[in-house]
Amino acid sequence: MSSHPALLSLVLLAVLVGGAGGQENSGRPRRAPLVGRSKVATKYGIVAASQPLAARAGVQVLEHGGNAVDAAIATNAVMALVEPYYDGIGGDLFAIVYEAKTGKLYGLNSGGWAPTGLSAALLKSKGMEQMPNWGIYTVTVPGAVAGWDAMRAKFGKLPMADLMAPAIFYAQNGFPVSEVIAETWALSTASLAAEPYAAKTFLVNGRTPKSGEVFKNPDLAGSLRLIAEHGRAGFYEGKTAEAILAISREKGGTMTAADLKEFQPEWVEPISTTYRGWTVSELPPNTQGIAALMMLNLMEPFPMGEYGFHSTKALHVMIEAKKLAYADMLRYVADQKFSKTPVPAMLSKEHAKNRARLIDPAKAACKVEPSVFDGLTNTAGGDTIYLSVVDRDGNIVSLIQSLYGNFGSGLVAPGTGIMLHNRGGLFTLDEKHPNVLAPRKRPLHTIIPAFMQKGDVRIGFGIMGGFNQAQAHAQFVADIADFGLDIQQALEAGRFTKGSFAGCDVQIEALVPDKVRSELKALGHDVRVVPPRSGTFGYGQAVMSDGAGVHFGASEPRHDGAAIPEAPPIFGRGR
Repeated sequence: MSSHPALLSLVLLAVLVGGAGGQENSGRPRRAPLVGRSKVATKYGIVAASQPLAARAGVQVLEHGGNAVDAAIATNAVMALVEPYYDGIGGDLFAIVYEAKTGKLYGLNSGGWAPTGLSAALLKSKGMEQMPNWGIYTVTVPGAVAGWDAMRAKFGKLPMADLMAPAIFYAQNGFPVSEVIAETWALSTASLAAEPYAAKTFLVNGRTPKSGEVFKNPDLAGSLRLIAEHGRAGFYEGKTAEAILAISREKGGTMTAADLKEFQPEWVEPISTTYRGWTVSELPPNTQGIAALMMLNLMEPFPMGEYGFHSTKALHVMIEAKKLAYADMLRYVADQKFSKTPVPAMLSKEHAKNRARLIDPAKAACKVEPSVFDGLTNTAGGDTIYLSVVDRDGNIVSLIQSLYGNFGSGLVAPGTGIMLHNRGGLFTLDEKHPNVLAPRKRPLHTIIPAFMQKGDVRIGFGIMGGFNQAQAHAQFVADIADFGLDIQQALEAGRFTKGSFAGCDVQIEALVPDKVRSELKALGHDVRVVPPRSGTFGYGQAVMSDGAGVHFGASEPRHDGAAIPEAPPIFGRGR
C-alpha cells in the first residue's frame, strides 16, 4: 500500500501538521494559548465536527427547528464537500442514535455490499493474489445516502430538501478551504491527476486548492439536488446511479443497477460492556467496534487509576490489550449474514480475565496474532470523518462516514462530483477466512461511532482513523473513567496508536512525557515518536448531556474543527 500517494497520508500528516501542544509536566492537557480549547456548554444544542462550516450548517438546522438527527445529516452533507479526501456521499455511514424520551440506543449500519459478480475467484482469475488497495474492484455500494434516508425517516423532523440546502449552497457558491484540509488534500495531487474525472472535480488548474482558496463542486451540487428532490432514489436510481454504473463499466467493474437500487441499511442493536461503572456501546460486527470493548475488558483487571495518567504502567497495559483485542477481532469479525461472530463469548468478562493474564507487566509481547490472520492484507490507514450532535432535548447522534482510503478508490462517477470509496479493499481473498470477498457481502469495517453513559450522563464520541479507531476509543474512555479528564481534555490528551498487527512497534505522540516513552522502550516496545497534534492519532469529537439539562461539546486541536452551540431563539425560529 505504501507505493500509492493517497495511502501515505496518515504517515506524512504527522510531519506536515505537527504543532505545539499545551502540556503541563505531568502530561495532563491544559488550556494553552491558540492551541488548547475549553469544552462548549449550553442548555441548547451543539454540533461538533472537524470543519466549522459543516458544524455551523448543523446548528442552522437546529435553529430552523430540526433535531439532532436532522442536524447530523446536514452536517455530514457539508462535510462530504469540504473534507473530500476523507468523506463523501460515495462512501459508507454508521451511527448510534440516543433517543432522550425513551433512553434507548439505536444502531445504524449503512455499510454497502460488494457488487454482484465480484468474488475472490474472479480477482484470482485476473492474477490477483490479494485485494487491491484502490480502483474499481475496491468499490462497494455506497451506503451514506441510504443511511441519511433511514435516519430521517425514523427520527427526523425536517424534509430532505432543508437538510441538503447548506451543502448545495457551498457546493454551488464555494467555500474557503481550511488549513489542515488543504495540507492533506495536497498529498493526493498525483493520484487525482491520474484519473480525468477526479482531476476535473478535485484539482484547480492541475493542483489542489490552497488554504483560504474558494473551492466549488457544482457537479456535487447537482447530485445533492437530486437527493433533496427524490430522497434515496435521487442517488441509487436515475442520473447518479447511471453515472456510477458508467464508471464501473469503463473500468471493468461488475456493479449492476440492482446492486444500487436494492441496497438497504440495517438498524442494529449496539453491543456494550461495562467499565468502571460506565456502560460503553459500539456497533456490532461487521465493524471493529467489538475491539474497543474487548480492550476495555482486558484493561479492567488492572488498577489503571492508581497507575496514573500517561504512566508507563497504564500505557503498557493499554498497548498490550490492543494487541490481544485486535487479534480476536481480525480472526472473527465479518458480515453476519455470511458467518457468525461469537460476540457474547468475545465480550465475556471471564474470557477477558483469562486473556488479560497474557499481559506481562514487565515485557511487551511481539507475537500475539496467530498466522490465520495473514489473509487480511490491507491494514494500513483509512480516512474518515466523525461528528456528534446533541439537541436541546438531549437527543444525541454519534455519526461516522468515510471514503476509507484518501480519496477512496480514486474514481469519480462522471458528472456527479462524487468520489467512490475503496471500502472493498478490506476484504481478503483467503477463501478460508470469514471476511473473504463475495457478492452482496459487506467487508470488515473500520469506521465506528461510540457512546458511553453513567447515571444521567450521556456521551456521544468518536475518533477516526482506520484501525486506529477502536484503540483510540478505549483510550478516550480510560481518560474519563480512570483519570478524571473531561471530554475536551480526553480529546486533547496524547495518544498511542499501533497500526500493525504483529511486532512491538507503536507510535506515541510527543505529548506523552519523555521519561515514560523511555521506560516503554525498556519494556521492549519499539516506540516511534510522532510530533504532537498530527493526524496520525485520528481526529475526534464529543458531545455530552449531564442529565440536568446542560449540554457540552468538544473538538480536538489536531484538526480544523469546532464544537458550535445553538443560539437561543431570541429573534424567533424558523419552524
